[in-house]
Amino acid sequence: MIRSLPVGQLRQAGALLAYAMNGEELPRHHGYPLRLVVPGWYAVASVKWLTEIQLTGEPFRGHFQADRYHIGGQALSRLRVRSLIVEPTPGTAIEPGDIVIRGLAWSGSAPIARVEVRAGDAPWQSATLAGDRHRHSWQRWELPVRLTRPGHVTIRSRSTDLAGRTQPDRPQWNPLGYANNAVHEMRLAVTEAPSGRR
Repeated sequence: MIRSLPVGQLRQAGALLAYAMNGEELPRHHGYPLRLVVPGWYAVASVKWLTEIQLTGEPFRGHFQADRYHIGGQALSRLRVRSLIVEPTPGTAIEPGDIVIRGLAWSGSAPIARVEVRAGDAPWQSATLAGDRHRHSWQRWELPVRLTRPGHVTIRSRSTDLAGRTQPDRPQWNPLGYANNAVHEMRLAVTEAPSGRR
């Protein structure tokens, strides 16, 4: 694959050329012999199997530059702010009571400032961020909630980064569905409390 990327933006992102991974030669499926890694950008910028770099005055206009991996003519670059619920898993059946919702959040523009969680029709609540904030890493988060009514409940999460970007309620439409960072949702089934327990 050939991809053109602005030199100034690569420098600002802290791009690097990787020839090793975890102290060993870069595996073929990760891009051996050389891979460009662009922290905070969508993976399409991190070109695998790199054999040549050319400096040109104009962007490359090949298929993967002109026909794919762009939204409205703008190439995919920085990751949009995003959060995911990782625990409990979708469809899990739980008894009424207290549970802890856990997840991950990230952004290509800045560290995560906050994550909010909504259980059913309850108001959004601020989750607790776990660990330090770093620009190019996942931010763990968690929030204890009480679920008392039997039935299905939708859990939602949204994050905001320190650059002020927040996940939207709905994805930004584009023909190939790139960069969807809408509020994450998952459903849980709250079961009836066992007989004798409330």
